[in-house]
Amino acid sequence: MTLHPDVLSLTRKLLTFNTVNPPGQERECAEYIGNLLQPEGFKIRYHEYDKGRVNLIATKEEGGDRLPICFTGHLDTIPLGTAPWRCDPFAGELTEDKLYGRGSSDMKGGVAAMVLAALRLSPLLPGKGGIKLVFTAGEELGCEGAAQLCAQSLLVGKAGALVVGEPTSNYPFIGHKGAMFLEARTRGITAHGSMPDQGVNAVYKAARAVLALEAFKFGVEPHPVLGSPTLNVGTISGGLNVNSVPDLATIGIDIRTIPALSHNGLYARLRSYLGEEVELVRMIDAGSVWTELEDEWVQLVFGLMEPYLNEKPTSRAVTYFTDASELKPALGHPPTVILGPGEANMAHKTDEFCYLANLDAAVEIYTEIAKNWCGL
Repeated sequence: MTLHPDVLSLTRKLLTFNTVNPPGQERECAEYIGNLLQPEGFKIRYHEYDKGRVNLIATKEEGGDRLPICFTGHLDTIPLGTAPWRCDPFAGELTEDKLYGRGSSDMKGGVAAMVLAALRLSPLLPGKGGIKLVFTAGEELGCEGAAQLCAQSLLVGKAGALVVGEPTSNYPFIGHKGAMFLEARTRGITAHGSMPDQGVNAVYKAARAVLALEAFKFGVEPHPVLGSPTLNVGTISGGLNVNSVPDLATIGIDIRTIPALSHNGLYARLRSYLGEEVELVRMIDAGSVWTELEDEWVQLVFGLMEPYLNEKPTSRAVTYFTDASELKPALGHPPTVILGPGEANMAHKTDEFCYLANLDAAVEIYTEIAKNWCGL
């Protein structure tokens, strides 16, 4: 019988791989996970879309009478920030009830729990529905790795259900808003500041665009859980020096969307609305994700979660976006839950931690979900 690491040991090992993005460099972490799964019969494929930027797809027995269940997480982490940490962010230091480290909550703890659930069930899978694991690079800067996988049709087949291991304190969420980050650019003609009539001022064009954006109406009803779409102008810059007419200005726009909004349609509307003086460039484009509460599998997952939460889960959405924006449509729009052991309020923070009890519970939760799906 093969001995597998426990969830604490595996999470601590994954924390030792510095996958801060940028630059990411997820290869060693992905290969370590692949080397755990391959001896247990998982078919391993690595997808390198840039030097050292590696996605991992692991599949086992995609047979039986139903599509496999897919578990997904990302391997990259956010930078450490400028504030000093109380501990080494890559050492996996422990207190009585917490594991510290960059990625402990967001989301190497969730990845470790998924791997261990898959290893635990591997001997039981032949002839059943099967398990697909997708661990991505580059999620933190806009789901880059997942987008590369999907653009090249490298997921190999569909999935019947999708579990995203982002930090939720082991509470199952069924959706999130989409995100479309845009850079608007206005251009002019430079001239001496004492002769502005000789130039065309790009900042004035940008100012008119910002006022127009403040008045923009989406024209859709709020989603019952996700609420209304939002638009925020987060940055504006222009000009090189005070005594010149600026010939370029840029505006950073953060839009959060709901399922009623098509990103392509919204982008076309904004281009028309702002007019020919404004160029629009998409920086991040992650669609919204939603599964109806009445979905049979969602209700089954909610039922499985009751003993862990001491209550029946309700219809909720996370505030951030996830790789499900890319993976859900590529996998055939399976019902999706976002469910992981990390603490959402620890994501991206100094002294990030995850509760040890949540790590242990996540292995059991993922195992129960997969067993039910595969009929074990």
